[in-house]
Amino acid sequence: MNVHVFPKKDSKASVWSGGLTYEYVIYPKSANYADRDFIFRISSATIEEVPSLFTNFKGYHRYLVMLDNGLDIEVNKEKKRYEKHEIMQFNSADEVISYTKGSDFNWMVSEKISHHKLKITNSNENCNAQIILLFSLHATVIKINEKPYNLNPYDLVVVENVEKENVVLQFSNECLFGMLDF
Repeated sequence: MNVHVFPKKDSKASVWSGGLTYEYVIYPKSANYADRDFIFRISSATIEEVPSLFTNFKGYHRYLVMLDNGLDIEVNKEKKRYEKHEIMQFNSADEVISYTKGSDFNWMVSEKISHHKLKITNSNENCNAQIILLFSLHATVIKINEKPYNLNPYDLVVVENVEKENVVLQFSNECLFGMLDF
């Protein structure tokens, strides 16, 4: 099992049509965002232009969580409203237009992967997924098999668990908790 910590302060910004995007991790490491050959990608973005058309990514499932406020959005011409920290799921090929400025968490998963889930938790969890992701919404301590990791808001931890061992997780505060199996 390998634990990787990706602090928000170390992520590098790049421009998208509606603001800035900060990539935390792309998997596998040999994948290229522009080639769209990744299994998953985790990023955070700012939405600075209203309205903003989200980047279209055929072949990917997407999870989006607003970090600082609610989200007024239109998906394939259907208006929707999501509250702060509410998980939005959509097909990345959908036409998505945001009418809200703010910051988000974004997890894109290849449609070739059928087992993935994202939820918000602050309770203890047992998990044996091949990939476990933990995104801190607040300053928090996450224990992974009793080893503590002190995280600032919007830091990311990715656990590669190829052997599918049982992993015991404990949270001192609310976090996004994602699981993925190939």
